[in-house]
Amino acid sequence: MIGDPHETAKRLIAQDRVEGVSAQEREWLDRHLSECKDCERLAAGTDRAIALLRTVSISVPADLAERARLRVDLRTQEVDERRRWWWLPWTACTVSWAIGIVSAPYVWRAFSWLGHEAGVPTLVWKAGFALWWAAPALFAAGALLWERWDLPWYRTR
Repeated sequence: MIGDPHETAKRLIAQDRVEGVSAQEREWLDRHLSECKDCERLAAGTDRAIALLRTVSISVPADLAERARLRVDLRTQEVDERRRWWWLPWTACTVSWAIGIVSAPYVWRAFSWLGHEAGVPTLVWKAGFALWWAAPALFAAGALLWERWDLPWYRTR
């Protein structure tokens, strides 16, 4: 064993009572306890403390398990209800992006026509097209944030 043998013995005494030690460590600890009275007293005191703790009676309410199960069931229902709601934003995003991809060339032409025929500056009509493309994503992000945050003026619970 490396280091202070008394510190090693303290660690092994605690480890032996909780999770066990290897045969080699057990042999070293037994040899050390037979030679060191301080460590032997520590081991005996640890054994007495564990024995006293095992005699302590802790009373719990008879319906504790039932109440815990009920809480878990309620939380499961709450999570399921939220999960059922998620199909709506995912469907809306999918449809929105599909429509956006299919209609992008036509909308580009419409914005381009507006820019050329109405004299709208190029930067403005291109920014308008970018906003048209980004609007569904911004609305979806807003809806998700709305659901995520517990807004004081909008309570769903």
